[in-house]
Amino acid sequence: MKTSAWIDVTQPLSDNIAHWPGDKPFSYRLAHTIEQTGSVNIGQISSSCHIGTHIDAPFHFDNDGERVLDLPIDTYIGPARVIDVSNTDMIDAASLAGHQLDGVKRLLLHTSLPNNPKRFPGKMPSIDPDIGPYLKRLGVKLLGVDLPSVDAVESKELAVHHALYENDVYILENLMLDHVDPGDYELIALPLAIAEADGSPVRAVLRRL
Repeated sequence: MKTSAWIDVTQPLSDNIAHWPGDKPFSYRLAHTIEQTGSVNIGQISSSCHIGTHIDAPFHFDNDGERVLDLPIDTYIGPARVIDVSNTDMIDAASLAGHQLDGVKRLLLHTSLPNNPKRFPGKMPSIDPDIGPYLKRLGVKLLGVDLPSVDAVESKELAVHHALYENDVYILENLMLDHVDPGDYELIALPLAIAEADGSPVRAVLRRL
């Protein structure tokens, strides 16, 4: 029997959420209060586009790449499969080959990194660029991870970002999957319609199929 319960897999945005080293931290404050306006509170936020659970548009790492408003919306809505790869710290085509992925369009990886939105990890599992062509052969069009990035923190080449892009696979990062069982779900993880943006926070939710 199908359940209608949605599972929130989003990192909540707050002033103490971890941000990428050197990036702009998230901040929310009341710019105007009811006492000041006589009617409403008005909040103001400042942030990087790559805070918390977010998508990367290809323009993030390629000057000729698509920006957020160029991205096909249906990439971020539809059936998705969650798999557990927490048994390895090197995620490559060989480690994915042990999972049944036929017909999967959206693949979400639960890695060995514990979910902790308030702490930026000092070390995290590695992803091999060879997953790019492997996922394309399978027909996967979206890869989601519970990591801040598909590449290592110190990487400047961003080989995994490029390998995925060259193989028509879009990127969703910083999911919260510790409380999600492997299996098939409906995913909604829509980016904000930010004109010209290189990425966007999302509200990512899953519902078991």
